[in-house]
Amino acid sequence: MKKLWPRLRLLIGLGILAALLWWHSTDAFVDALKAIDAGAIVIALAIGLLTTVLSAARWCLVARRLGLPLTMAGAVPDYYKAQFLNAVLPAGVLGDVHRAVSHGHRSGDVGRGVRAVFLERVTGQVVPVLVGLVVLFTQPAVLSAMAPAMTPALVVTAVVLSLLLVVARRRNRTGHRGAVAAMFADTRAVLDIWPAIVVLSVTALAGHLALFVVAARLAGSTAPLATLVPLLLLALLVMVLPVNVGGWGPREAVLAVAFGAAGLGSAQGLTVSVVYGVLTFVACLPGAAALLLKRREAVPEGRDQAPQRVPALAGVGQ
Repeated sequence: MKKLWPRLRLLIGLGILAALLWWHSTDAFVDALKAIDAGAIVIALAIGLLTTVLSAARWCLVARRLGLPLTMAGAVPDYYKAQFLNAVLPAGVLGDVHRAVSHGHRSGDVGRGVRAVFLERVTGQVVPVLVGLVVLFTQPAVLSAMAPAMTPALVVTAVVLSLLLVVARRRNRTGHRGAVAAMFADTRAVLDIWPAIVVLSVTALAGHLALFVVAARLAGSTAPLATLVPLLLLALLVMVLPVNVGGWGPREAVLAVAFGAAGLGSAQGLTVSVVYGVLTFVACLPGAAALLLKRREAVPEGRDQAPQRVPALAGVGQ
């Protein structure tokens, strides 16, 4: 199952994109690329800087709470690199894996470094997930339009959670109790700083929404913010699903359905999503520069040191 799931979720994301292309051809994608200008690129880079700094600050809080040294000077470029790698590599989490392992090597505890990144990503998703769910159930038209897709999505989620529970129990029986206990202990420690994490996450969410609004205006949407923001929150909610290709797939499908249900046109929803996808890629381009300019620091494990197991970060990340 471990080996099959990464390929399966990649195929699901590609399948969603293929269905959207069949549904709307390439017009929405072409219109989206035409709508982006130099001013939009500057705005994307500025908003990307804000959200990256906020996310890096959240990572610093979590890491320090777990006893790992991490400064903002090191966290910001590492976070940029992770975002860029997430955008260009399959699965959408390999950048976070690289960030976790690299920081763990530098701090001398790979396991705790991985747990720090895992908890940072999970806590960072709590706010958009909760807000998105509230918005979903306050939009009757959108909820009814998405109902046909919600049942299979809930079934898949239940199956995945059941499999994870089975795996966790097997690990607990086969000598992984120490790792499970460490995760629970670190989780309790991070919960002590939840007010600061919530503030950083809410502010970062506002940044992502602002970029979405910019994308909507570039795509030609004149709908008021009171109409747009709930639809955009739904897109951010679905982006946490681990069945995308660099963030693409479910987001485009949900916005197409949501815009159609709101009377704004499914084609415009798809165009807005594509513009947003391009702008988010532009926003993480400093990560490419960081990869080129900063030497990769690697601390090899000693010959007498057992290799440390790296937990999967699949399904965690935006």
